[in-house]
Amino acid sequence: MTGAVPGPDGRLRCPWALSTEDYVTYHDEEWGRPLHGDDALFERLSLEAFQSGLSWLTILRRREGFRTAFDGFKIASVATFTDADKERLLADAGIIRNRAKIDATLANARLLADWPAGELDTLIWSYAPDAAKRPVPRTIADIPAVSDESTALSKALKKRGLRFIGPTTAYALMQACGLVDDHLSDCVARGKA
Repeated sequence: MTGAVPGPDGRLRCPWALSTEDYVTYHDEEWGRPLHGDDALFERLSLEAFQSGLSWLTILRRREGFRTAFDGFKIASVATFTDADKERLLADAGIIRNRAKIDATLANARLLADWPAGELDTLIWSYAPDAAKRPVPRTIADIPAVSDESTALSKALKKRGLRFIGPTTAYALMQACGLVDDHLSDCVARGKA
């Protein structure tokens, strides 16, 4: 399997990041960087659920559409969405119009709206593994799709009533939000958190 490869600027990056400019920007500026805040984590949790079975590029390119459709992923706002809002979402070509994923996002917002401020952030980050005990990936083959921590996080979120968050989605969330740094050892973005 391949290690970091040079991008158009000559700097080494994770190979997945080089197929489009969208990926280069996301890779360099967001992926693997610590993200905090209940609304910000709700957005990533929701987008990771929408991505399930699809390319992340599809989600990235519709991200602004998602943000508009879901009122910036403000939990308090999305929790008040009505059946009419759900129908609007199902008709919105700017997002992924998957009924189960939309239903899960709305149900998750309603549930999270009753949590104390900061609880989602605290819960998710409590599953961050000790970085010192994780091997630094040299190739993409060294990066798992799930981990013990993502499996435990998935179970904890499901136990609390959240939907559409399996262990693989939980691991993708951990990568996206910087709980783990899966940038390859030679990648320019490694350790930029």
